[in-house]
Amino acid sequence: MTTKAIADFVGRRPRGWLGPGLTETWETPDILVEEGYDYVCDWVLDDQPVTLKTRSRPIVNIPYTQECNDVAMMLIQHHKASEYRDRAIDQFEQLYADARSSARVMALVVHPYIMGAPHRLRYFREALEHIAGKPGVLFRTGEEILDWHRAASKG
Repeated sequence: MTTKAIADFVGRRPRGWLGPGLTETWETPDILVEEGYDYVCDWVLDDQPVTLKTRSRPIVNIPYTQECNDVAMMLIQHHKASEYRDRAIDQFEQLYADARSSARVMALVVHPYIMGAPHRLRYFREALEHIAGKPGVLFRTGEEILDWHRAASKG
């Protein structure tokens, strides 16, 4: 039903899945593949795409984070709004250094009703400006990351 609702709204089926609240089971990747999905974002396990085995064909896990997640940081851990910026920049700087030898993916998890609040938005904007200011940084969708990963894996 969710797949159809998305397809009806945007005019095509989604290729990837991020479940609500990371509430997957061990069978979820199998089911997603069987339903035609190519990637999943629910496994917080690396800063590079990882191919997961399923009972029928592989599915790619696109990196996701709880460390730069506004729900965890603002609503659960009750950090100051500036902590999002500071943590995002610290995480980015490490991944940027690591990316000298191979690409890294950094997810910034934001919800409009949280980081879009006037007292927080400035810090999200500052993190993005810092990240965008570095040479070689790309901003990509999950589908674009998947397509890059597949092309790079063939070569």
